[in-house]
Amino acid sequence: MSGGSSCAAIHRQTSAGLIYSGVSVPLEDKMPQTPPFPVMYGSNVYNKNLYKAKEEDYEGLYYHENNLVSGSLEGLIEHLVPTVAYYPDRTYIFTFLLSSRLFIHPYELMSKVCHLCVDQQRLTDPQADKARVRKIAPKILQLLTEWTETFPYDFRDERMMKSLKELTHRLSTGDELYRKAVQQMTQTLIRKLTTLSQYEEALAKINSSVTDRLTVLKTKPQSIQRDILTICSDPFTLAQQLTHIELERLSYIGPEEFVQAFVQKDPLDNDKRCFSDHKKASNLEAYVEWFNRLSYLVATEICMPVKKKHRARVIEFFIDVARECFNIGNFNSLMAIITGMNMSPVSRLKKTWGKVKTAKFDILEHQMDPSSNFYNYRTALRGATQRSITAHSSREKIVIPFFSLLIKDIYFLNEGCANRLPNGHVNLEKFWELAKQVMEFMTWKKVECPFDRDRKILQYLLTAPVFSEDALYLASYESEGPENNMEKDRWKSLRSSLLNRT
Repeated sequence: MSGGSSCAAIHRQTSAGLIYSGVSVPLEDKMPQTPPFPVMYGSNVYNKNLYKAKEEDYEGLYYHENNLVSGSLEGLIEHLVPTVAYYPDRTYIFTFLLSSRLFIHPYELMSKVCHLCVDQQRLTDPQADKARVRKIAPKILQLLTEWTETFPYDFRDERMMKSLKELTHRLSTGDELYRKAVQQMTQTLIRKLTTLSQYEEALAKINSSVTDRLTVLKTKPQSIQRDILTICSDPFTLAQQLTHIELERLSYIGPEEFVQAFVQKDPLDNDKRCFSDHKKASNLEAYVEWFNRLSYLVATEICMPVKKKHRARVIEFFIDVARECFNIGNFNSLMAIITGMNMSPVSRLKKTWGKVKTAKFDILEHQMDPSSNFYNYRTALRGATQRSITAHSSREKIVIPFFSLLIKDIYFLNEGCANRLPNGHVNLEKFWELAKQVMEFMTWKKVECPFDRDRKILQYLLTAPVFSEDALYLASYESEGPENNMEKDRWKSLRSSLLNRT
């Protein structure tokens, strides 16, 4: 257990270092809770808190102070499967379904679960006791419902759907009650997957329509070009529309993407193709790309105006937008705006900044100061999380974290502890912590945006052309000339390469 102990020490240290910055809420309370089938059926035979808690109940499981801390992969899989007298704790279901993909493909796990359900409960036996089937069927359906609700993207794999259909067919044969429950679960899953496909198509369409700003400059006189202030001059409204984009993109990120983003080959797995067919963390990547786009859009809008007075007005406008984002709890847009304003092509515009009242910007920069592991931001995030927990309105529920830092926290948690202990056991202690981190995010991403949508503003934010880094420098030098020989040489080089480009 030496690996597990050192991992726990790291967790205690990182907790003190504010990596787990949410308000202390019991992990079980934060796990996804789908309604137990007997609640739907009005039955009292189901006890959701009934779970085994002794080491001897399953081979290969290790408990410490009544907490499951490690186990063999096979033992943990068996621990996931319900029986007539047992249903797994929901915290365990989420944690294992999240982390198991580091060791086994989801379709292989589903196949093993189906096999255990069928064999243990003798569902293939035509003489199977109907009363026994009635007792186990709701629990198996409950497990499958939790899987399809929380990890729906796993079921884009045809092999997953095949196993799901085979098992649910066995459970629902001859029983109208279970047949309806299976139908409802399947329809909900298909709706989710259809919505995801539509979202991905919309993203691809948006990305294909985005062009480089320099191309637009060469084809349109600057006098007839749109800029952000002609589209939206109210900082609060723009902050609301940014929040719409943030919450929509957050909502499509599956919890498994946090694991798959850092997936490495399991050393005990002899299959070299392991994870080669895993769904990539595409929605997570799209969200990171949105942050980068917003930063470049801010920098473009500042560098584009010819007049210094206009540039200063754009800077002050974005400072006000950033402040409204902070008040809403939209820390990701806030940080993207600050990042854009701190880009070298923007920060070097000293004459422009000389006309800006920077007191408000200084306060925002202080809030997002990276020193002491982003202590100020993490404190503000805890405050927003507390507000969300006690919220009386949907607006107060909004918590949009600085996403790159969240990924960094999860990355260091993943790197800081081994997935397996020296005896080959899965280090479940590590994955309890990972699940806690991801589940807090799951709570935040479920919030629906309470603000009215403005299609015109959203369209501009998502598709307005932005400068590349070189084009930003060129626009910056055109606005305020080079100050030294290095800048002069770069300016000449950029002019010859960018302006002559066809």
